[in-house]
Formats: sequence, C-alpha cells, structure tokens
Amino acid sequence: MENIYLLMIVALAILAIADLVVGVSNDAVNFLNSAIGSKAISFKTIMIIASLGIFFGAVFSSGMMEVARKGIFIPEQFMFSEIMIIFMAVMITDILLLDFFNTLGMPTSTTVSIVFELLGAAVAMALIKIGASETETLADLGNYINSDKALMIISGILLSVVIAFSVGALVQFISRLIFSFQYEKKIKHFGAIFGGIALTAITYFIFMKGLKGTPYYDDLKGYLTGNELYIIGGSFVFWTLFSQLYSSLFKKNVLTFVIIMGTFGLALAFAGNDLVNFIGVPMAAYHSFEAWTASGVAADSYSMETLAKKVPTEPFLLFIAGGVMVLTLWFSKKARTVTETELGLARQDEGQEKFQPNALSRGIVRFSTRISEGIGAVLPASAISTMNRQFEKPALAKGMKKEDAPVFDMIRASVNLMIAGVLISIATSMKLPLSTTYVTFMVAMGTSLADRAWGRESAVYRVAGVFNVIGGWFFTAFSAFIAAAIMAYIIYLGGPAAIAILLFFAVVLLVRNYITYKKKSSLNKEADSLKRAESSSIQGVIQESAENIAAVASRSNKIFNDAIIGLSKEDLKMLKKSKKGTTKLTAEVEEMRDNIFYFIKNLDESSVGASNFYITALGYLQDMSQSLEFIGKASYKHVNNNHRKLKFNQTRELLELQQEMENLFTNIKDAFTNKDFEAIEILLQNKEALMAKVSEKVQKQIARTRTEESSPKNTSLYFSLLMETKDLAEAVMNLMELYNKEYDSKVPVPETATH
Repeated sequence: MENIYLLMIVALAILAIADLVVGVSNDAVNFLNSAIGSKAISFKTIMIIASLGIFFGAVFSSGMMEVARKGIFIPEQFMFSEIMIIFMAVMITDILLLDFFNTLGMPTSTTVSIVFELLGAAVAMALIKIGASETETLADLGNYINSDKALMIISGILLSVVIAFSVGALVQFISRLIFSFQYEKKIKHFGAIFGGIALTAITYFIFMKGLKGTPYYDDLKGYLTGNELYIIGGSFVFWTLFSQLYSSLFKKNVLTFVIIMGTFGLALAFAGNDLVNFIGVPMAAYHSFEAWTASGVAADSYSMETLAKKVPTEPFLLFIAGGVMVLTLWFSKKARTVTETELGLARQDEGQEKFQPNALSRGIVRFSTRISEGIGAVLPASAISTMNRQFEKPALAKGMKKEDAPVFDMIRASVNLMIAGVLISIATSMKLPLSTTYVTFMVAMGTSLADRAWGRESAVYRVAGVFNVIGGWFFTAFSAFIAAAIMAYIIYLGGPAAIAILLFFAVVLLVRNYITYKKKSSLNKEADSLKRAESSSIQGVIQESAENIAAVASRSNKIFNDAIIGLSKEDLKMLKKSKKGTTKLTAEVEEMRDNIFYFIKNLDESSVGASNFYITALGYLQDMSQSLEFIGKASYKHVNNNHRKLKFNQTRELLELQQEMENLFTNIKDAFTNKDFEAIEILLQNKEALMAKVSEKVQKQIARTRTEESSPKNTSLYFSLLMETKDLAEAVMNLMELYNKEYDSKVPVPETATH
C-alpha cells in the first residue's frame, strides 16, 4: 500500500512542474503588460527584470505555503488516505483548468482556482465521510470546511474588481489632466514629484506584499509595523530627489525607471505569493507522506493534524521552482497569447477587435454615452474644451508603422503599476484576500477607460471583452469547485486505477490543447496572410500588394474548389473548410479596410493617387470575399439540410466552371508572385469568353427548368451559384484591369534580394 502513495507523491511532483508551466503562462500577464504595452524598454530587458523578480520571489516564498495545508479545510478531520485523494484531485483539475484558459488566451486567477479546487475536493470528501457516518448529518459539514475563509475570498473578488477599476480610472484621469498626452514637456517640471509618488507606492508594495511571507519578513516586521507613515514619508523624499537627479544627470525620462521598478515589484510579489498556487499542494502532500510513514499507522487511520503546524519549505525545492518559472516565462508562447488579450483591450488606438459585442456591452455603452452627454450639458464649455485639449492624442510619428507604436504611453503604464501595487499592499496589510490577476487587469481596464481608449469606435467591443474575462473568472471558481469535487469522488471510488486513467486523460487533453494551439498559431502566421500597405506611391503600393493578390488568388482558388467539389460530392467536411476559409479571408480584408484611415494619414500631399488605387483594390477584394462567402454558405446549407443532390448535368457544368476559375486563379497567383505584371494583359483577354460560358450555362438551366427540372431547391441553388460565380469573375477581372491600368511598365521591377 505504501508504494501506491509513493507513486502518488511522484505523480504530484510531476504535476507540480506542469502546473508551474501553465500557471506562469497565465499569470505573466500581471507583471509584463504595462512594460510591454508602453515599449519603454526593450522586450529582452523586460524579461530579464521580470525573471529576476520571479526568481527572488520564488526562492524567498517559504512562508506562503499554509493556504494549501489548512487555509480551506480543517486537516485533523481527515485521514492520510483522504488527504491524498483531495490533493490528487486538486492538481489534476488545476492543470486542466489553467491550460484551458491559456489556450483561449484569457487571464484568470491561479489563486481563485486553487482555493475553489481545494474547497470542492474537501467538500466532496467531507460529504463521503458524512454519508458513511451514522451520527453526522449535512449540518456537520462546517466541522470539515473553513466556510468563513471561502466567503471572505468571494467577497474579496467582488470588492477587488470594483475598487481596482474605479481607483485606476480616477487616478489615470487626474494624471492625464495634469500631463496630457504631450507629457514630455510637463514631465520636466512635475516628473520628480510624480516619480516620487509612484516609486514610493512601488517601494511600499515590495515591502508589504513582495517580502511578506519570506524568511526575512520576520526580521523586518519589527521595523515595519507601526512605522508605515515614516517609511512612506522617507521614501517619498528619497525617491523625489532621486527622480530629479535621474532626469537632470542622465537626461532620461524618470517614467522608464518607474516602469522598471514596478515590473520587478509585481513579478516579485507574484512569485512570492502565488507560488503556493502551483507547488503548495504537492509540498503539503509530501509533508503528509513523511509524517505518515514515520507514524507506522494505517493510511485510513492516521489523522492529518500535523498539517496544522507550520513547516518551512525546502530552499532547494524553491530554487528549482523559481528556475522552472523563469524558463516558462521565456519560452511559453501561451503567455504571450494571454498578454495579447489584455493589451488588445487596453490599447489606445482602434484596430481589429478580439471580442464581439453583445446586448450587455451595447446597453452599457449606450447608457454611458447618455451620462457623458448629460455631464457635458452641465459643465461650462470652457472646462470641456480645456479637458478635451489634455486628451488630444498625438499623431503617429512620420515613418513609424502602426504596429511599431506603443499600445499606450508611459504615463498610463506607470499608473497601472503604481495603483496595482498600492491596492495589493493595502489589502495585504488589512489581511483581505484578493487576486493579483483581478487587481492588475481591472486597474488596466480602468486606466484605459479614463484615457479615452474606449472611444465610440471601439467601446462596445472592449466592454464585451472585459465582461468575457470577468465571466471567465466566475466560471473559474464554479468549474474549479465542481470539477475537483467530481475528481475526488472518482478517485475515491476507483482508487489507483482511477488515478492512472485520470492522469492519462489529463496528458491526452494537454497534448490535444497544445496541438490545437499550435495549429491556430500557424494559421495566424501562414505565408498567405494579408499584409497592410505602407508605401505612399501607386507603384509602391502595386509592388507591396502583389503578395496580397497572389495570396488572395491562392486562397480563393482553394475556397471555391472546396465549395464546388464539396457540393458535388455532398462532402460536409470539405464545405466546412470552405466556409472557414471564407470567414478568415473576409476578416483579413475587413482589417485592411479598417486600416485605410491610417494609410491615408501617412501619405504626403503628392500621393493622393495611391490612396484612390488602394481603396478601389480593397473594394474589389471585398466583392470577391462576399461572393465566395455566399457560394460557400449556400452550398453548405443545401447539403446540410439534406436537399436533393444536383443533377449530373448541373454538377458537370459547375465542375467545368470550377476548372476555368482554377486556371484563372493559378495564372493570377503566378503573375503576382513573380511580379510579372505584363501577364495581366493576357489574363484580361479571357474575360469575355469566361462571362459567355457562365451566360451559356444559365440559358441551359432555363431550358432544363421549363422541360425536365423538378426540384425548386436545386434550381434556386444552381442559378445562385452561377450568378455569384459571374460576380466573382467580374470582381477578379475588375481588379486585374485596375492593376493593368495603373502599372507603369517603364518602372523597373526591383530584383528580389538573394541571401
């Protein structure tokens, strides 16, 4: 029997490493986003600073392991065999849940997940014990569970969400009124004071939150307790003087130093306090195993009151954990995905939105707009004008690409780090439970709102995104509780066999999620993805967009082929592929159309013709994507609804058209890939013949309908496909005519660089 528990300890150790990887991938968003979004320092420097913070925080985090031992349940009420079931259920659930959120790219709370998993598994085990007892009833559940702790955590979640958002918005609004978006001049006069306030807040945060629970905190506690005001006052004087000297001597922006310190402080606190979420349970299981083996008592008779005692974590294990966390930070691509979600919701400018609006987001935006208009009607016009000037955003620097610009400026990044640090410190000093993820995310959302990043163009999408993330948090708590309870019950019933099956199931799911994520990532970076034009002349846009046209031709060919061949074979899988391809193509064309504003703004006075050319070309691309979308949807709907198969003659004629379109798309792809623009003239010579073939097939179907056709659905579909194919060919030929007209054969085509 002892071998079974030893194997469980080994399994928990492996699960701990996996949990570190998926946990850091999700929580990296907490301390990376402000620095990454502001681009105040290079990405490599950000990673080095965060890595140092994580490593020191992990190595000095021994005092933070108690939550997994006695924070949620009462250990003396459980036997060793029961505790091991709880711990195993918690770890399997935690890895699967966090990996699920990482794959979606949604930030969630590792603290909330581990707490509710412990609660769910412990409740399940307690109910099993109560059910087996002749004297206990459901009312005795409170003897097993720290219900007060669970209620405190839930209230802490709700409070932290509201307070973090409100305080972040208020402080950012005041900061922007003082500094405006043209903050470079004002920072010279007020930068020292702002730096003093921000760095004092971050210093207080590092001592109160980052060092709490470390072996050194007990030594420092006597100096810190009761002297908070002196520490804050002294820090403010020191950091204000430092900020002034930093700006004067080094001629550098003090906000850069604030962002460096804030990133280090949040990374330190994350590792020092959230490490318990990843290895706290396996460590508690290891100490339980040690105590049980030394006792000589049977596993189902040994009470786990030993867990109520404080046991220091082995420094060597903390060192290994810190190393794993740092490596994950550097190599996890899923961490970047989670980071992109928050940066997308917080970015200052418009662009492609990740989330779709819903009734709730529309209602809130509509209500907020009315409130804003009401306030505007009350305030003096001069006050509104002054305020609006402070919120005027600077134009993109000449020559700078939109994707190279910061997501938001250093003022907002500094406020994000400062406010998150202050709120986490205050909650720690008041012993209030909260999630660092919730606080940092909601502060970032509050500062975005105050900075007018959520304008009329984007607010409905951003608000929907915030509600999606918040909904995910509550889903985390609910699903963690239910899943861990089910896992514990399965392990109780099935024993070692159930553990082996669940572990195998977890590995399969993790591998499947990894493969799905890899495919999704490769699709996003595929070679034929469309790219925005950056050139300011017609000839430049022609050269730049040649790759786009080649890509559209290649993808249109595949989409059209899948739709027509899938319809002829009644192959739903092929038709679904066609629909998916059209959706992605349409989205990319839409994104390029959304970028027209920035493209035109970047042009000089002599390049207006380039904008006309670019807009017209995009219009034809949109016509193509709309025709392909109709063809794909109509074909899929017909087969999916089990309507009659097309007749032999109809299928043959559609396949003939498909072959004609395939030849056209292949020739276009070759011409634009090789930038052989003279070949366009040859392609255009086939236009009349292609249109004539479509018209001929329409006439044939009219004749068939009058004499032999008996299916109205078939007739309607066939006519629709013919007319939409004609529109598709028309859009393609119009695009070719545009390129043929504008291309100047006298301009030499630049040779492709060889390496």
